[in-house]
Amino acid sequence: MPLDGPVRLSDPRFSTDPAGFYAWMRTRYGPVVPVLTDGDVPAWLVIGYRELHHVLSTPETFARSSRRWNGWHLVPADWPLNPVLSPLPNLLSAEGEEHRRRARAVNHALDSAGPQEVQTVTTRICDRLVDGFCTAGRVDLRADYAARVPILVLCWMYGIEDHRARGLAAEMTAVFDATGAEALRAHERIAGTVQALITERRARPGPDVVSRLIADPIGHSDEDLVAELVAVLGGGDQTTSEWIGNALRLMLTDERFSVSLAGARSSVRDALVEVLWEDSPSQIVAGRFPVHDVVLGQHTIGRGDLVLMGYAAANQDPEVRTGASTANHAHLSFSHGEHSCPYGARTLAETIATTGIEVLLDRLPDLELAIAPHQVRWRPSPWVRGVSALPAAFTPAAPLGAF
Repeated sequence: MPLDGPVRLSDPRFSTDPAGFYAWMRTRYGPVVPVLTDGDVPAWLVIGYRELHHVLSTPETFARSSRRWNGWHLVPADWPLNPVLSPLPNLLSAEGEEHRRRARAVNHALDSAGPQEVQTVTTRICDRLVDGFCTAGRVDLRADYAARVPILVLCWMYGIEDHRARGLAAEMTAVFDATGAEALRAHERIAGTVQALITERRARPGPDVVSRLIADPIGHSDEDLVAELVAVLGGGDQTTSEWIGNALRLMLTDERFSVSLAGARSSVRDALVEVLWEDSPSQIVAGRFPVHDVVLGQHTIGRGDLVLMGYAAANQDPEVRTGASTANHAHLSFSHGEHSCPYGARTLAETIATTGIEVLLDRLPDLELAIAPHQVRWRPSPWVRGVSALPAAFTPAAPLGAF
């Protein structure tokens, strides 16, 4: 198999044509690709479904803690991936029994609101957002809707006031899209907001996620709480926003869905599942670290090397997609194994995404894309797959508040 030099994650094809780019990589490298992250820091990108499934299923070989990484000496203090890879005290970095304890605590905290209450609150939030633009006849569905619904629901669960939520959403986007020091500053501002909230809840507990996590017998320090709560915010906001946006793009551009937008609740669920296969919001996620040298995809990966999970690429692997339907749930978009998305977080994301799209289509049944499908642009990020904007048009309608 011919090998070229490492692939740079800054290559624009990760956003302009990821499917074609992954196919190109497969022909040159196979299921595991040498890559360069920001600052030419080396890593391995796993794009084969079977290989990635193996990595995710064997934490005893491919460990989670970045303390094992052999490349810390290569990165400067302002490296933009520091917020993602730094060994923080949260369930994303923990291993073994510590990870299981943290996962139980997070699931318990997320259970502070039951599914029916989350659906009711999400419906109310979505109706309020639609009221804000329904008389205009035009809207950017990403900026004015998809990017706002999840963070508003999460802020409600955290007990954060609405006026602080929009700023948090912008900071989350900057962590993934900004470069260098700006990404770090955005992460620091998010952490500062969460720290202030923790201080408030220690003094005045409430019926919210933050208070439940503080009260958990695990006994979190403030540092633990900030790391845990920021991780839940980041995962729940960005991925769910892009899940909604990508599903709306599919429904507005694919005639299988566009001919039945009004009242098509089954189509909403079908579109959401298909997006997880074809345009997974989590395109690449860091990382895993071998505890010893290991052969994967004809490459020898050294002990402590950085391994990146190519979820989007693995979902499109022709070795497992031959004749397969996207209606099944064997995709890896929620990860797999010990470090897969916690059940409570997964259920929460599904409720928010499904409710968000159903409310929008119920309120604006003749919604249509305001530009040609080929004019839709994607966020310039190898990590997150999402549209930059999604302009739409519809017949102006009266806000519910007018009735």
